[in-house]
Amino acid sequence: MLSIFVLEDDFVQQTRIETVIKETAKAKGITYKSVSLFGKPQQLLDAIKETGNHQLFFLDIEIKEEEKKGMEIAREIRLRDPNALIVFVTTHSEFMPLTYKYRVSALDFIDKGLSEEDYRDAIMSVLDYANSQMKQTVSQDAFVYKNEHSHVQVPFADILYFETSSIVHKVILTTKTGSMEFYGKVSEIAKSDDRLYQSHRAYVVNPENVTSIDRKEYLVHFENDESCFVSRMKLKGLIERIMK
Repeated sequence: MLSIFVLEDDFVQQTRIETVIKETAKAKGITYKSVSLFGKPQQLLDAIKETGNHQLFFLDIEIKEEEKKGMEIAREIRLRDPNALIVFVTTHSEFMPLTYKYRVSALDFIDKGLSEEDYRDAIMSVLDYANSQMKQTVSQDAFVYKNEHSHVQVPFADILYFETSSIVHKVILTTKTGSMEFYGKVSEIAKSDDRLYQSHRAYVVNPENVTSIDRKEYLVHFENDESCFVSRMKLKGLIERIMK
């Protein structure tokens, strides 16, 4: 179910987009978990508790007269969650080329100056796309992990490995496109999906994406020069899993 976040510091525009999101979602029969509104960037960042393409962000680019603040927030979101869907709602469409510089992979730019009908159509198009992508990911080859504090949903084929974070009770997931941190335990993650393999007390790997194993250094290698540890006791089992 979609979780929708809005970053907009103008109350009139905030009310406008909230109303249109709720009305167009109802008209299209799209269900969502919540629509959360924020006027301050840090409030939005603090509210992000999950990851996955069920997370949809509508971001104003100019916040408190800082022209590119929304771009910075989008970059922070993208670092945390490579699969989040990000849409800019702005009067600064001239900033569109900057999304490549900031590497945020924006789904769309919606101009606040559009007529009400075109504005609604643009919001509806985004909601339609987000809903279809979420359903497609869930129905296809996806890894889904849920607990009291986290909901992680990513294509299984993108997963390289999980590792215990330096932050208590958190785990770092490294994928082909980036990394994300969330609440969980590697032992629970290993049990949550039979396709994964716990190679070490602090690591869980996706055997399908292992490119090589250094038996002397007890290192598991992946693409993008990524690597993690495998314990002596787990080495044989990992090799057997890869051979299968």
